[in-house]
Amino acid sequence: MAKVIRKIVEIDENLCTGCGKCVLACQEGAIAIIDGKAKLVSEVLCDGLGACIGECPTGALKIVEKEAEEFSEEAVKEHLKNLSCGCPSHQVRELEPSPLREKAAGLKSALSHWPIQLRLIPVSAPFLEKAKILVCADCVAVAYPNLHTDLLPERRIMMGCPKFDPTGLYVQKLSEILEKRNVEAIEVAIMEVPCCKGLTNVVLEARKKAGVEIPVKVRTVSVKGEILKEESY
Repeated sequence: MAKVIRKIVEIDENLCTGCGKCVLACQEGAIAIIDGKAKLVSEVLCDGLGACIGECPTGALKIVEKEAEEFSEEAVKEHLKNLSCGCPSHQVRELEPSPLREKAAGLKSALSHWPIQLRLIPVSAPFLEKAKILVCADCVAVAYPNLHTDLLPERRIMMGCPKFDPTGLYVQKLSEILEKRNVEAIEVAIMEVPCCKGLTNVVLEARKKAGVEIPVKVRTVSVKGEILKEESY
């Protein structure tokens, strides 16, 4: 592929601690932690906008203008579809026992309705009227042991996976719900992987399509069961 002069991320490995915060910030999946350091997976995946810059605690990342391969949205779509650089379904690891999991033992379910899969919930479901909604990635329910105490109480949960399900259907369903059911607030719970951010994009796109002003809070969960960060939109 021909190279052009454009803006692109540059990573100083001497400053990088391998914390992975830049990986979470990159919606294109252009950065991965390899051998303990953040590395650019491919130049065509980096849009050069620098969403990752502000997340780095050591200043290891910066945007430079230099000769690089052109950014490709098609390459990004294909990359995210086949992503294996951090997705829990691909990255094999064993997890040590954690106090967070032990704390969750013996707790009662806070689930208040059925069905819970986003594609199965009808827009006419009575429990959606003036509801506080939790849009939850499928993997969060397993990774985050305190789902029923911290995230689910007083909320109507909708579960889905932006990697395996058609997100267009998610956007359509959610936009209809937001437009017709007087939803009060939306919270999103996603995993610490780039492909999971598609669920946040679905919610924001649905809100825009519905033409409503509803606060959205997004929590990112690690595979170890910890909330890494919270963002509001």
